[in-house]
Amino acid sequence: MRIVKTGILLIQLGTPDAPETAPVRRYLKQFLSDKRVVDLNRLLWIPILRIILAFRPSKSAEKYRRIWDPVTGSPLKHFTIRQMEAMRERFPELVVEYGMQYGNPAAGEVVDRMIRKGVERLIVMPMYPQYSMTTTAAATDVLFRELLKQVRVPAIRVVPPYYENPAYISAIASIMNEDLAKLTWTPEHFLISFHGIPKRYCQKLKDPYATHVKATTRALVKKMGWERSQWTQAFQSLFGREVWLKPYTDDMLEELAHKGVKKVYALTPGFTADCLETVDEIAHESLEVFQEAGGETLHLCPGLNDHPAWLDAMETILREEGQGWL
Repeated sequence: MRIVKTGILLIQLGTPDAPETAPVRRYLKQFLSDKRVVDLNRLLWIPILRIILAFRPSKSAEKYRRIWDPVTGSPLKHFTIRQMEAMRERFPELVVEYGMQYGNPAAGEVVDRMIRKGVERLIVMPMYPQYSMTTTAAATDVLFRELLKQVRVPAIRVVPPYYENPAYISAIASIMNEDLAKLTWTPEHFLISFHGIPKRYCQKLKDPYATHVKATTRALVKKMGWERSQWTQAFQSLFGREVWLKPYTDDMLEELAHKGVKKVYALTPGFTADCLETVDEIAHESLEVFQEAGGETLHLCPGLNDHPAWLDAMETILREEGQGWL
């Protein structure tokens, strides 16, 4: 009986090659040129993008330098590699790779390499628990654009959104409980922060992201046993002048501080690997916002990253989707 070679591909958003202006500009140009990310008339958007690329990369590079490790580099890339290596150990008979939607290694090139290695069945895991056209759909765009070029297209299974998968929720809870046990103080409030998207995407374009976020929050607070007064769910990473999903994370932190809350515990369950939006935006910029409004401590829960609980969950999710292939 002929053995069919199976592969697993983890698709993550991406990161600049270095925390310097030129690499950041290349990355932002690719990212912000994606119609899935910025759904605006191209005739209007392209001139605006040129202006953004003239000024924003240097400021963004400063932020990347704050999170860049001198040895491991970008935390997003480092932890994605760690996740890939862990899946290689757990699926030793399979070809396991990772690819980036924007930046390197380009997911399309990785798919081509896997096909050249003889992969005939491919399980693709977008590293986004909640579906959005700006993330999950953009990831599958990269995948299928490459497959259009291929003569031999493998059978494909794309892991569906896992926003309330018990393994995913349990992993977040395990990491949080472990972290909370190390604290020498008790949080007065829990802030659950997700990456935002324009409100129009959900209302007009029917992106289910907001619904998935609410489902994740529901499952998580139930798992943690929190009362409604103990937590708030908000959205971060605003960009442009459009109205985005509300409430905004920084606005909520200011409101909590004005109410006299001094110690907040923040978690970012929508991110499967730490990145600029977690390590810098929440732990640095939002901390400043909170303290300027009168707060004292904003503690960020460690990300899913390469924690054993999340690696176990990844394996569970992949085996669920790979039934009959693995």
